[in-house]
Amino acid sequence: MEKQKLPNSTLILVFGIVSIVTCCCYGVLGLIFGIIALVLANKATKLYMENPENYEGFSNVKTGKILAIIGIILNVLYLGYTIFLFSTIGMEGIQEMQRELMEQYGG
Repeated sequence: MEKQKLPNSTLILVFGIVSIVTCCCYGVLGLIFGIIALVLANKATKLYMENPENYEGFSNVKTGKILAIIGIILNVLYLGYTIFLFSTIGMEGIQEMQRELMEQYGG
């Protein structure tokens, strides 16, 4: 009997990578991708554990789950940093900080 590919194994891996890459989008976009990847990975893990001899591609699920957890942590940290900045210096302070950086680095 041929082994079936585990459903969403590649998608879980891609979403895990995207959650890390998009962590600089104020921590929101990557957080969404990380949570979706984690939920899909848990469903795929349950399915694989019921009949491990019938499925292949579990390594993608494990890797995607690890990347999703890392992405969620990075996104929560960046979201917390963004909230901290908005609550302490406000929008005007952030714009002033960006303007100074642009002048300093010639942008």
